[in-house]
Amino acid sequence: MHSRRNMLKTLAAGSVAASLSPLTTFANEEKPMYQLKGNINHSVCQWTFGKVPLEELCVTVKKMGLNAIDLLAPKDWPTIQKHGITCSMCYIPGKVSLVDGFAGTEFHAGLIKDYEEGIPLVAKAGYKNLICFSGNRRGMDDETGLKNCVEGLKKILPLAEKHKVVLVMELLNSKVDHKDYMCDHTAWGAELCKRLGSENFKLLYDIYHMQVDEGNVIANIKANHQYIAHYHTAGVPGRHELNDKQELYYPAIMNAILETGFKGHVAQEFIPTGKTDQERFKALEQAVQICDV
Repeated sequence: MHSRRNMLKTLAAGSVAASLSPLTTFANEEKPMYQLKGNINHSVCQWTFGKVPLEELCVTVKKMGLNAIDLLAPKDWPTIQKHGITCSMCYIPGKVSLVDGFAGTEFHAGLIKDYEEGIPLVAKAGYKNLICFSGNRRGMDDETGLKNCVEGLKKILPLAEKHKVVLVMELLNSKVDHKDYMCDHTAWGAELCKRLGSENFKLLYDIYHMQVDEGNVIANIKANHQYIAHYHTAGVPGRHELNDKQELYYPAIMNAILETGFKGHVAQEFIPTGKTDQERFKALEQAVQICDV
């Protein structure tokens, strides 16, 4: 199965290639696009369309009415800025690891250095959200992982507060995609938020991941919405399109999110199954429409 971890490795190796013609055709279609309602701030995760040049991705999503792209590093920000698009969830500069995170004290020195560099860059660019990860358990119990995360994050939270940047830890499933990941349940992430006690530390609630690991999505969102700064989507099972072949009913989930007063972004993070860029971007357009309540 494809994963963001694999995509990070691919991008790091520099093996990004694509044929532009199908996407260019899609972007230049003159038929009227769907008019978004304006209740949900839509975004899309760049890595799920990682073989498409970022310039072309900007052109296409902007035509769909999206004003944001998720999971971009500082090197990519000038490109999206040319197109009037914001980065709704930022990466730190340099290495991004989902497995070597704040739960491991041996990684704290490197992480603190990277985030001390990244936080001011996010603020300078006019962005707000900077993603972080618990990393893997490596034999740790929940309480040890919480204490370690608190210890590491407290060393960079004052800088985040100074620059009005929100550190956002992603909830990932440990059953299918990210074996051994520590922050794999909403309750654990919420407890970390409580212990840190800062409005500059929140959670990224990935609907796909949390359906896989714990289910009860709407109830968990309602019970913990004050700790959530951002959402990701994908179909379950498989992490593909938000169609009638998967088990989640996204209109109800989006309405529940709206009812909490959420004003942040909801980013599509499904892996499209289409054989062409045009088919894959049609699936993105349809997913945005499904979530546009």
